[in-house]
Parts: sequence; structure tokens; C-alpha cells
Amino acid sequence: MGICPFFFRETKMLNRGLDKSELLRIVDAVANEKSIDKELVISSMESAIQKAALTKFGNDNNIEVSIDRESGEITINKVLEIVDKVEDPGKEISLDDAKNNKKKGDGFKIGDKIFEELPQVDFGRIAAQSAKQVISFKVKEAEKNRQFEEFKDKQSQILSGIIKRMEYGNVIVDLGRAEGVIKKDELIPREILKTGDRVKAYCYEVKQELKGHQIFLSRAHPQFLARLFFQEVPEIYEGIIEIKSVARDPGSRAKICVNSKDNSIDPVGACVGMRGSRVQTIVNELQGEKIDIIKWTEDLPTLISESLSPAEIQKVLIDQENKRIDVILSEENLSKAIGRRGQNVRLASKLTDFEIDILTDKEDSERRQAEFKERTENLVKNLEVDETLGQLLVSEGFQGIEEISNAKPEDIAKIEAIDEETAKELISRSKENLIREKEEVGRKLKELGVDDELINLKGMTQGMLVILGQKNIKKLSDFAELSSDELIGGFDEIKGKKIRIQGYLEEFSLSRQEADQLIMAARDIVFK
Repeated sequence: MGICPFFFRETKMLNRGLDKSELLRIVDAVANEKSIDKELVISSMESAIQKAALTKFGNDNNIEVSIDRESGEITINKVLEIVDKVEDPGKEISLDDAKNNKKKGDGFKIGDKIFEELPQVDFGRIAAQSAKQVISFKVKEAEKNRQFEEFKDKQSQILSGIIKRMEYGNVIVDLGRAEGVIKKDELIPREILKTGDRVKAYCYEVKQELKGHQIFLSRAHPQFLARLFFQEVPEIYEGIIEIKSVARDPGSRAKICVNSKDNSIDPVGACVGMRGSRVQTIVNELQGEKIDIIKWTEDLPTLISESLSPAEIQKVLIDQENKRIDVILSEENLSKAIGRRGQNVRLASKLTDFEIDILTDKEDSERRQAEFKERTENLVKNLEVDETLGQLLVSEGFQGIEEISNAKPEDIAKIEAIDEETAKELISRSKENLIREKEEVGRKLKELGVDDELINLKGMTQGMLVILGQKNIKKLSDFAELSSDELIGGFDEIKGKKIRIQGYLEEFSLSRQEADQLIMAARDIVFK
């Protein structure tokens, strides 16, 4: 935004003397050109004239300038406060002097202010330039604030503009009264955009900074797809159909989950439109991006199955606590479920907000057999029973010695071939084993030098403590400085590549929420 040409006329006007009619014309012109409040322009001119007057009459004076909003009449006053003892002659006056200088001096008292009108004078070139700078700065600030207020309300909407220029891979878009930027990583891959093209983009953030506001746009954001459906599908605009979730691989494929509040309206059909007209318009805007429209349902297994279409799912195993899902299917459906470079399962995972593992029926069988064998061996070893009895206990749902120790004799005795005496013996052995394990772990923790504060942290198990001690995390303060990714694992970007980082406590299958709770509990104690 350049400086209004009227500012230069303002400089000339101040140079030759203040003309009230011309002043009001300048005010109107600046206010209209910059789309800002007329009052703000006048107040900025008052500040400018005040600065110029101080330069002329002396900076040690207290000078006030007022411009009549109707006539344009300019009044320049020197303001003096009535005081008992004058210390600053430029800003203060004694009560006696005030009475002598004014006709109605009898009404004055200490603390009152008197105004001495100053003459309208030629401000000179330097003073006029200074005034121009003040006006220019204040109007620019007002313009920035106006633009910010205007565009902050447009956040989360689609904006349209003309591509003005390219800068280091970023696209600068002329939005009319402001400029927006589409960063390189917010563009659709392989999309060709040229200067002068009209482009649509999703406004995901409006920032106000010292140098001005910044409007950030995106064509790769999932909500860009959602807002396009909002524009193209009247039922979504009217609130009859709602978009539950969106997942995108920009420029390649997307999935959108929709639900109808009216049972008589098919949400998928409404989004597709007559002969695919509605969805095709969106596909064209997204440079041919394929869109899967999925009907939302509260039945999670069904939703997962629909999300992984065209693969046919045999079984869905859900772990709500850890937000994980195991999907079991046949070998011939494996590639369909995973998709090209894992695209289909990745998008389905984003859409449902669950981590999805794809297993063939053969892999699932092998995994269950391995788990059964491992649990059986654990019971055989710790309870000193034969393999047949161990298998029998596992098959009845007893997965470890802790579950057996907490069971009642009559519950175990319900199992065929196990009497009540045997059940009591199994429970006794399991409790003894747990005590031995606890004592052994206690000795190990002592050898490792793990502090009692960390040992006593609520939610921490002995197995976790041993692992942490082996990783040299022995104090509560050491644990408090960790992140959840360091506990449960995560991803880090090294030299542009996404690398999987193993977590210290990954084997314990902690959820991110549980990891965060442990860390925050430690921080509450350490940093209290």
C-alpha cells in the first residue's frame, strides 16, 4: 500500500498556511481511499499539526490542536495548568498571573487549565515534512488494523484472489485490500500456477504482527475440501448434512465422511450430485484429486470397513483405550486395503482417528498362536504346572498370574478337570510368585539407584521403573523433563526423512494420554 498522494498536498498546505476547506477535502479523500474512519484521519492530522507547532513554538510547551469536524477550523492552543508554585513556565502558570491575564480571572483555582490561542503561522518545510510523516504513519496503522479486523473474520473460509507473484516457491495472492500467502508446502503437489491466474484457497490463519498482518492460505488443507463441499452442496450449507471428518493426500486422493440429519436424504448421493456434477466440480478444482465419500455411522467396525473400501474386511478388533484397530482380511484383499504406498489405510486412519494395523487371516492366526504359547509358557514356568493345565487356563481367559491371584477359587474350579483344592493352590502359588517378583524388582531398583520419589509416582509400574533405571532416568526430575514421544515412541524428521523413534516404555502399550498424565504428575511435584 503506497502513501496517499493527498499527503504530499498536505505538506504543501502546511508550507503555505492552513486552509480549512482544503483540509476537509484531504480528510474525505484519505478516508475514502483507505477505507478507514474519517475521525481517525482528523485525529492523525491533529497530532501532525501539534508536532509541527511544537517544532515552531518550542517542545517545552504543552500544545493542543483541535480541528472542527464541521467547518474545518483549526485551533492551536497553549495549555497552562494553574499551580501554587511554577516550576515549568512552558506548562504552568501561577494563580495571580492567571487572574491578571484573564478578564474572568476570579473564577480560577489551583488545578484549572487556561488556554492561550496561538497564531496560525507558516510551519516551514521541515515541520511540514514531519507532519506528513505523522499522518502517513497513523493512517498506515489504521489501514493495517482495518485489514486485520476484516480478514480475521474470514478465517476458516475460502478466499479467492489473483496470483500477484511467486517468492521462493510461495505464492502471493492479491485479495483486493490485502495480500495472502500460500506457502510451498500448502500447495497441491505438481499443480502449475502462474502469475495472473485466479486461485481459490482456504484461509487457515490470520496473524497480526508488528510489520503488519499476515494472511495464510492453503490448497492442501483438509478443510479446503470440506469448504468446497460446503459451497457446492446446498444440503451441507443448510445444515441438513454435516461433514464428520476429512482426510487428504493432496492432489492424489481424499476421503470425506458425511452424515444426514434427515433420514429421507442420502448424504453420499447429495454430495455426488446428479451424474456426479457436484463432486466433479470439486475434483476439477483439486486438480483431479479422487474423492471417496463415506456415509458416517456410529458402528465403528462398519465405518472402518467402509473407510477401507474397496477391500472386503473379515474382522475388526478395536482397542478403544489406545485408539488402535486391528483389521483382519484375506490375502487377496491386502493390497486393496493398504493402497498404493499405504495411501488407503493411511487416509482411513486419519478419517477415523484410529491407528489401523492390517493383518491377513494367516498372520492373525499366527499371532494368536504365538500369544497363546507365550502366555502358556509364562504360567507353566511361574506356577510350576504342566503344559496341559497352562493351556487350559489360558484358553479360559486367564492371561497371566496376576489375574489368577485376583480370582476366587470357585471361579477357577468352574473349569473342567480343576477342583477347588487345585484352584486354591494355583492362587497361592501366583501370589507367592508376585511377592518374589516384587522383591526381586525392589532389589534391582536399589542396585540401579532409582529414587523413591520416582518409585512412588502414581501410575508407575515396577517394570517401567526398571526400564527407566536402565536408561539412566533415575530421578523424578529426570522423568519430568521427558516428552510423551520419548516414552511411547514417535517420529522425527532427520535430513528430510521421517524416522521412527522408539520409546523407553513402548513395550508397555501406554496410550499418549496415559504418558502425558504420568509426565504432568511428575512436573506438578518437581515444579510446584
